[in-house]
Amino acid sequence: MMDSRHRLQQARAQAGYASPSDAARALRDINKNTLISHENGNRPLSRKAAEKYGRLFNVDPGWLLFDGDSAEASPAHLAPSPVTIDVPIVSWISAGELGSQDSVVNLSDYPTIPTADLEEGEWIALRVDGPSMNKISPPDSIIFVNLRDKRLVTNGCYVISDETGRATYKRYRPNDIPPFQPASYLDIPPPELEGAITIIGRVKRSMIDM
Repeated sequence: MMDSRHRLQQARAQAGYASPSDAARALRDINKNTLISHENGNRPLSRKAAEKYGRLFNVDPGWLLFDGDSAEASPAHLAPSPVTIDVPIVSWISAGELGSQDSVVNLSDYPTIPTADLEEGEWIALRVDGPSMNKISPPDSIIFVNLRDKRLVTNGCYVISDETGRATYKRYRPNDIPPFQPASYLDIPPPELEGAITIIGRVKRSMIDM
């Protein structure tokens, strides 16, 4: 009966990746050295890691963690395929318009990017310009914004707009003045916002091509 590391090796191979390096090149959410450590047994496989690998390799995390009756990841062990949606990539000007109640933005007019495993919501994507959030999203990153999630959570990241319609991407720090702050390795001042602030949506994912 295989142990976790061998089941992980099998799951990766059955997903079409001949080596951990191949998987790391193809999947942005995977670290090659961490995967190697899990596969050779130098690092025990945690439940959180198993859930991540299960999503990436399309197998049941429980099968990765625990002994089963089968030596193979049979269809009974397969996790449901992640749902892929086409997310419109909009401009920062259009993002600002989303904060205006009397403005209508037709999101179907924009090009889209296929994206898997987003939570339920209404999504837009924006390409980051500038270094003000480079601790989280380096320049040219693509951020995914849930327009239905406007709840303010400490250290949550949001796209907001002011009364001029200018949109910006910042981290919410309720004890700071102003509460929407950069998250940068550079000494960048907070944005100068005018009038009432509108929460356009919460940023739930950031990615960048290497």
